[in-house]
Amino acid sequence: MIEIKVPVLPESISEATVAVWHKQPGDLVQVDDVIVEIETDKVVLEVPAEEEGVFTKIIAQEGETVGARQVLGQMTEGSEIQDNEPEEPKTETASPTEVDPEPEPQIESEASSPVADEQPPKPQGPIIAKTPSTPLPAITPASNRMEERVPMSRLRKTIATKLHSATQNTAMLTTFNEVDMSAILSMRKSYKEAFAKKYGVKLGFMSFFVKAAVEALKKYPTVNAYIDGHDIVYHGYCDVSVAVSSDRGLVVPVLRDAHKMAMHDIEKNIIDYAARAQAGSLTLEEMMGGTFTISNGGVFGSLLSTPILNSPQSAILGMHKTQERAVVVDGEIVVRPMMYLALSYDHRIIDGREAVQFLISIKDALEDPARLLLKV
Repeated sequence: MIEIKVPVLPESISEATVAVWHKQPGDLVQVDDVIVEIETDKVVLEVPAEEEGVFTKIIAQEGETVGARQVLGQMTEGSEIQDNEPEEPKTETASPTEVDPEPEPQIESEASSPVADEQPPKPQGPIIAKTPSTPLPAITPASNRMEERVPMSRLRKTIATKLHSATQNTAMLTTFNEVDMSAILSMRKSYKEAFAKKYGVKLGFMSFFVKAAVEALKKYPTVNAYIDGHDIVYHGYCDVSVAVSSDRGLVVPVLRDAHKMAMHDIEKNIIDYAARAQAGSLTLEEMMGGTFTISNGGVFGSLLSTPILNSPQSAILGMHKTQERAVVVDGEIVVRPMMYLALSYDHRIIDGREAVQFLISIKDALEDPARLLLKV
């Protein structure tokens, strides 16, 4: 007998939830086949088969909470299951014979009536019709005002808890600014083909924003710090978390040592994270840590928002939709592609002056991308 167990969970995670069983009793299982998925507070983990065999039993049902190394199910080697497989259908075929005696007491109770005496061969039809446990009119909806109650996934619970905690346990404030995207759009147009040819990846917006944020974090290290009790913890590195939307919810993988990454490395990592977020294959290690977060609501059409802190981080940058607007440049009204920027920050550690100057530093770098190369 082979036991399928919950894999070892990181120290910060004590339990998980059984999400989806991909194998059912009787299914053949090859090595590395995904048998079941379990959902933790951060990611969905696949539990693959380590040996060939036949899946025989589900022990932990979907939606059940399980701990590390807990047995989820069982399987046996293919040669051992052949004798057992024919026995399972017998339990199913035996069920009709067990159900047959149930109507008999009802037949007897009806036999005393004249109606029952006239139709003794087929009493089942009238009996079923007379049973009060057939609320067919109640099942049929009278209108389209239907409701459905489903339990929250573990990931959604974690997101809700963290966001609520951030609003309740921090002095969160948001400052806004806007950036003229003309220079970046012009640079992308001029170099997108050469960039893609050399690095095999498109030149997007995110690499510019990550680079601009990293340079601003170097100038204002408090934005890259966080509060731990009565202490302020400063980071000598920039691990930038990038908010990525998936079918299961929002996940935030981390660009480790973003201050050392080239723009093509940033683009490749973000594309990889986005693809694996949809596939549910991000690892816990890839989403743990992070010193500063960037969230791009513009991809969904958001024009302006106030992003919520990704605790315990002290700041988060919100990008938005680029839209042509009339602005005044050198005393003249011109049309420029503009984007609103939002910086939410913990006012307990970051003063308003620092927050505003930090956001202006990002704005200046984006409006004059040469600053990113010269680091000024």
